[in-house]
Amino acid sequence: MLPVESAVQAGVLAELEASLAGERVDLVLSDMAPNLSGVGVADAARMQDLAELAVDFAVSWLKPEGSLLIKCFHGSGYGQLVKLFKDTFVSVTPRKPKASRDRSAETYLLGRRLRHSA
Repeated sequence: MLPVESAVQAGVLAELEASLAGERVDLVLSDMAPNLSGVGVADAARMQDLAELAVDFAVSWLKPEGSLLIKCFHGSGYGQLVKLFKDTFVSVTPRKPKASRDRSAETYLLGRRLRHSA
């Protein structure tokens, strides 16, 4: 039996995939973020999990020239996220929106052009 969180994720994913009706997309935007606990290692692991979900979805549903933009946080695990993006996309660019406070660890990673299409 799946944990409740995994079951919810699976249900949302199935709904999203059904709405695409087999059509690939140009852009995937992920503003997902975990509920932060203040425990750096746990928060980084949750962020990594969400990022991996977004990358997996993008690999399956993006057109070869498509892009993925995800929210993430500088800190523990950020380097691993950048590596995941560099392994997945031809072009990887960090983005810091002007609306984000300077002292905030929040940033975005933009990956363009899949290295290997599904």
